[in-house]
Amino acid sequence: MSLTVHYIDDEFQLKTRCLQTSYFPQDHTGDAIAQGLKEMLGAWDLKEEQQACVTTDNAANIVNAVAINKWSRLQCFGHRLHLAIEHSLKDGRIDRALNVCKKVVGCFSYSWRRRRELSEAQKELKLPQHKLKTECPTRWGSKQAMIARVLEQQSAISFVLSTDRKARHLVPTWQDVEVLEAVNNSLSPLAEFTDALSGEQYVSVSYVKPVLYLFNNKILAEKDGETELSKCIKKKILDYLNEKFDDPLTQELLDMASAVDPRFKLKYVNENRVEAVKIRLRTEMASVSTVKPPPSVTVREEADDQNAPIAPALKKSKKTLGSFFKVDEDQRPASPSLSNVQDMTITAELQSYFLSAAVDSEEDPLVWWKEHAKQFPALSKLAQKYLCIPATSSPSERVFSTGGNIVNCLRASLKPESVDRLVFLAKNL
Repeated sequence: MSLTVHYIDDEFQLKTRCLQTSYFPQDHTGDAIAQGLKEMLGAWDLKEEQQACVTTDNAANIVNAVAINKWSRLQCFGHRLHLAIEHSLKDGRIDRALNVCKKVVGCFSYSWRRRRELSEAQKELKLPQHKLKTECPTRWGSKQAMIARVLEQQSAISFVLSTDRKARHLVPTWQDVEVLEAVNNSLSPLAEFTDALSGEQYVSVSYVKPVLYLFNNKILAEKDGETELSKCIKKKILDYLNEKFDDPLTQELLDMASAVDPRFKLKYVNENRVEAVKIRLRTEMASVSTVKPPPSVTVREEADDQNAPIAPALKKSKKTLGSFFKVDEDQRPASPSLSNVQDMTITAELQSYFLSAAVDSEEDPLVWWKEHAKQFPALSKLAQKYLCIPATSSPSERVFSTGGNIVNCLRASLKPESVDRLVFLAKNL
């Protein structure tokens, strides 16, 4: 089990660190995982109340573990999108076309002679010198990548297989090609979003709401001239994603992340939730703001002493014209209390932020916050809190890949402590 930490430092640089890779031989139950995560945090003296959110995959035991610890959780967008695609492809026609696609790829993967003939056919047909790709069930987007490569090399594949009597039956029919094209047209735009949201060197969580909005209104919206199969695939993906991300706690977290991103602010927050987001922003700003109290007035009481010297009577000065307009002490408005000063400061800061000039979507929000941190002192702290959350669990998955490179068949006897140290150094140096 791996644990990575993500934070934004005082210079508004997004930092990622691998804390621990633990040997976990016991049953992977929710209780055991919850205890293991607590021990990891305890080993680094990290306080749970300072944790903004935990990004995990959607396995039931992981979800249960986070619930047991009563932590705020964000579901991995990459896993959800992968599951949405898998759900949308449950169709008899697609199953047949995908099986043909896999057999074609396997036919070339296990024969050097066919690979050589494919390369020659590519040169003759002036196609890109690309190898066929194999689907990996655990790799997001690999199915679409396999389909796209087969469609790209379709003429070369047909040329090679049609001349081989034993493999002639593997040539995709026009019905199979039509289905594969429908699947590819529906899924190809999603691959870029999966890759973009899997990064850990830049802000990603504030993109989730805009991406869902883009899916619903543009990328996966029905278009003229599309086949019924394409429309069905898109509808299934949208229904799945909208259902899974409609959870109130998830929506609240994503709204806050988008609100403190100067590129988006409240643009992608539902109209019926705007006021609730503003109230939460004010509440959290009040908890982190450091408003100085108004200057205090000290009243000195005179000593009740009979022997105290009597001050000489002052000569009564002549009334000036301005004195007629002077407000009496009883009518003078009271100085605002600390809480009122804080509320006014927070309200002014929030209004100023929402009225500030729009930021280009290509800009780095952390650069903007570095330049405007002094102007928005409380909001900048909320930006540090929320914008460090990764939208996917890819950082932890990459730790597993690093572990797989370290613990190979030639180094299979490494002790768990040694593996933890080696992975720690490999990821953090």
